[in-house]
Amino acid sequence: MHPAGGAAPVFGRLLSAMVTPFDASGALDLEAAAALARHLVDEQAHDGLVVNGTGGEAPTTSDTEKAALVRAVVEAVGDRAAVVAGVGTFDTAHTLELLAAAEEAGADGALVVTPYYSRPPQSGLLAHFTAVADRAGIGLLLYDIPHRAGVPIAPETLIELAGHPRVLGVKDAKGDLTSTSAVLAATDLLYYSGDDATTLPMLAVGGCGVIGTSTHFCGPQVQELIAAALEGRRDDALALHQRLLPIFTGIFATQGCILVKAGLELRGRGVGGVRSPMVPATDAQREALAAALAAAGL
Repeated sequence: MHPAGGAAPVFGRLLSAMVTPFDASGALDLEAAAALARHLVDEQAHDGLVVNGTGGEAPTTSDTEKAALVRAVVEAVGDRAAVVAGVGTFDTAHTLELLAAAEEAGADGALVVTPYYSRPPQSGLLAHFTAVADRAGIGLLLYDIPHRAGVPIAPETLIELAGHPRVLGVKDAKGDLTSTSAVLAATDLLYYSGDDATTLPMLAVGGCGVIGTSTHFCGPQVQELIAAALEGRRDDALALHQRLLPIFTGIFATQGCILVKAGLELRGRGVGGVRSPMVPATDAQREALAAALAAAGL
């Protein structure tokens, strides 16, 4: 089994679930997407980006828009960062279509969320993820987020899926480090925290990094937190964790994509509004976000 502090994982250690820019009319803004991708990689120290995730408002973008976004981000940063495309849906056939489109657009990997709303049994999850892995020409990260999907991926299911050569890791937003520890003890899966505030605890039990939200603003600091944790500099890692906690948690005062877009606007990097059913941040939310950024020293 891989040590957390060993060779850098294939997608790197720090990724963000990148928000999707829209123009004033609400259309996909590919130029702004490329610019944001370059900012995150070149100025915010990202190893990779996840596009077409929940933070990218993927439920509101068309299949054509999703493919165009992957292509634009790959062209912008694909020579120096991993690009992972969200392809998961609650329909296996549709997931396979999105996977094929992402591969064609140049994605390095795919993020496959637990099928949501329909709440399939574990045998259904195993069949779904196996079907996607069998078809994949790129590595997969499974997204375990039961509070959104309605059902967790059981440790036994994850351990079985770990035997597939295309299943490389997990974005873990389950909030159950005991379950996570059991899977890490039994497999070589790469585990990324799917909740910014659990980055340090995840590293402590063998995780490799984070796919974050607040990391749109604190990439260099999170890279240092990860390095400190992996190098055994406990006090440094803990100090960074505590310093960044206001933004780790504050970014989720409402939906993360809402506050990331508000924060980028506050920083002079506006990427447009959100698509319904999301709504813009309120004045109070913007003020609270600015305070959280300040409290984190950002």
